[in-house]
Amino acid sequence: MDNLSTEYRSHGRRGPQAVAVAPDHAFSALTGLVALAVLLQGLWAGIFLEHDGERDAAENWIEVHARGGDVAIVLAVLATVYAVFRLRARRDLWIGSVALTVLLFLEAYLGGLIADESKDVLTAVHIPLAMVIMALVVWLPVRAARRH
Repeated sequence: MDNLSTEYRSHGRRGPQAVAVAPDHAFSALTGLVALAVLLQGLWAGIFLEHDGERDAAENWIEVHARGGDVAIVLAVLATVYAVFRLRARRDLWIGSVALTVLLFLEAYLGGLIADESKDVLTAVHIPLAMVIMALVVWLPVRAARRH
């Protein structure tokens, strides 16, 4: 008990609020897979951006990039559902996973406009948004691994 008391004191919690919430490895794994999908998105984008201005030459990699985005969204939705129903006490995690899912949907929508409607000017929003998403997918599993 003394170990737990010290841990709670270091987090500033005492009394009835000092309830241990263990790290959630399932959520960390799910969001880690989202992070891997997002990382691969950057790799695939780099491959097809090499063919800037030549959509036909990059068509296959653009399609791979789009399907990778779909995979990231599905994994993020699964992580969000898991967080909302299983990690209710970890408000930081379920709000973060909801934000991640919303941002991924927005990113996919912008990517669709760029690819399908030739709205290349949106690349100036699409790429920085990808960096925000990358930060969030790194933060979520790290945060989930900590005791709260």
